[in-house]
Amino acid sequence: MKYLGFMVGSQDLYGEECLREVAADTEKMVKFLNEKLSDTISFKLLPTVETSDICVKDVRAIMDDDECVGVVTWMHTFSPAKMWIKGLQELRKPLLHLHTQANEKLPYDAIDMDFMNLNQSAHGDREYGYILARLGIPHEVVAGYYEHEDVLEKIKTFARVAKAIDLSKHTLVATFGNNMRDVAVTDGNRLEAEIKYGWEIKYWGIGEIAELADKATDAEIEAKMDEYKSKYTMATDNVEAVRYQAKMEVAFDKFIKENNVTAFTDTFQDLHGLKQLPGIAAQNLMAKGFGFGPEGDYKIAAFSSVLMKMAEGMKGATGFIEDYTYDLTPGKELELASHMLEVPASFAANKPEIQVHPLGIGGKEDPARLVFDGVTGDGIQCTLVDMGDHFRIICADIELVKQPKPMPKLPVARIMYRHKPNFEIGTAGWCYAGGAHHAVVSTALSRKEIAMFAKLTGTELITIGDDTTEADLDRI
Repeated sequence: MKYLGFMVGSQDLYGEECLREVAADTEKMVKFLNEKLSDTISFKLLPTVETSDICVKDVRAIMDDDECVGVVTWMHTFSPAKMWIKGLQELRKPLLHLHTQANEKLPYDAIDMDFMNLNQSAHGDREYGYILARLGIPHEVVAGYYEHEDVLEKIKTFARVAKAIDLSKHTLVATFGNNMRDVAVTDGNRLEAEIKYGWEIKYWGIGEIAELADKATDAEIEAKMDEYKSKYTMATDNVEAVRYQAKMEVAFDKFIKENNVTAFTDTFQDLHGLKQLPGIAAQNLMAKGFGFGPEGDYKIAAFSSVLMKMAEGMKGATGFIEDYTYDLTPGKELELASHMLEVPASFAANKPEIQVHPLGIGGKEDPARLVFDGVTGDGIQCTLVDMGDHFRIICADIELVKQPKPMPKLPVARIMYRHKPNFEIGTAGWCYAGGAHHAVVSTALSRKEIAMFAKLTGTELITIGDDTTEADLDRI
């Protein structure tokens, strides 16, 4: 299981008895955290930092361990921060500064200088905080008693973000074809994306999927069809079209496993060798946590895989979506978000139906796709765009709502949502910020996780929500 390294700071000034108490208190703390947060992350206690050499050894040990996704630090006593410099300079993973102490309350009747020397996190953590600021290391601070629920929840949030950043550094996006011709926002600096986030973006011809699909066996196709029938309602007589989607998903499964891919893109302008645009195949893979970007949008493919990892184990849906059209009824404005085919099955409020309809674009056979109405609840819409000299994340608060009326002639899956604080400010802010028409929507995540990810990766963040005013638009 992925873990967070736990480093406690002290020094040898107070003697061996004090250091034994530091070790015992920290061991108790780490045991408690492992029990309480076992559904999200585990913690590994490292030797107490008493010297610069120990600090360097601790950091090196976990930086070279692929199972470690981040570091938690806490100063039990005063820990002179110069001895942390060399270790912190080797840090390559997210850092949480836990500003806590071993005791919740002061023993007013018994407190003496021995107690003060042992339990001086208020002193040691400020010294440590200074050196983090001095070195300019992005980090998160969680302040409060470590057993309190609000503190545990904040540590859990950090763990989710750290695991997402770890996935980001191991993300491989397979782009089948280039981005859609003449589209600006799906393009960008792929080299810079790898430097900054670790995303490897590599090109393959879609013909490789076509070849793998042609080699799919009847047994493999039937296994996939059985999966579809168990999860979805067959609402078409064109079973051959559905079987072809199964063939494509079999092909994607093999390709993904062979190349260790975490996200992929395709484009309807390059379907050489395929009979259909991937529909169910893409929707089903997204529901399993694989990132996807249509029209060659490698940024949203990678970003969606990272945010799905961040939301892992949380209640709610997370995945790719595209802005499409509006209902502009005054005071009741809503957005209808969808795509030609590829809306993740995780957004389904009802059991999805498998339907086959003409696509009207791409010049291929009628593709099979999942059709459903979307989930409801508070959520966020996020996108990541390339501004030329830096990347920018735009994160908007939204409310996913039930569609006001049935849409019997709309042959695609969809969600509907209300922009916050209102339509005018919410959509204007998105446009001012350069927000893309491709995004990740989540009813599991909130702005706090996105803000933490942006801070720890050094990414510019623009947020839009109930606290956004019309005056704020001039400052975007």
